[in-house]
Amino acid sequence: MKIWIDADACPRVIKDIVFRASERLEIPVCLVANTGLAKHHSRLITSVVVADGFDVADDYIVEHATSRDLVVTADIPLAARVVEKGALGLDPRGELYTEENVGERLSMRDLLQELRVAGMIQGGPGQFGNTDRQRFASSLDRVLTRMLKGLRNP
Repeated sequence: MKIWIDADACPRVIKDIVFRASERLEIPVCLVANTGLAKHHSRLITSVVVADGFDVADDYIVEHATSRDLVVTADIPLAARVVEKGALGLDPRGELYTEENVGERLSMRDLLQELRVAGMIQGGPGQFGNTDRQRFASSLDRVLTRMLKGLRNP
């Protein structure tokens, strides 16, 4: 089991929450980004810097993640790909992407993008706040607990 982080746009506070959970539960974490990442002093945390380009980091995560892994990402198309592969996706705001909801989320994202391009709406998600951080931490704990139980009791 491994936690993958789509690191380019992931808030630092979310990475810190994942790092603490990693240490507490002894779960490896891999950050994937197009840009250089800060060095980490944990044997459980690794980083991969991929070539610059559209979806290169996403492609790397999809290629290497397994059905026993968790991917932290706000990128709904990436979440759809990892869920299709059998892994779990978790949004930095604490929403779990599942087979049941990821298609709907992807359709809503595409609709909102079309409305923005047409000038019918503006903006994106609201500012990231303490409520989002707390929701993510709670969701992460629930998901990891469930995943670890599944690994121990096949």
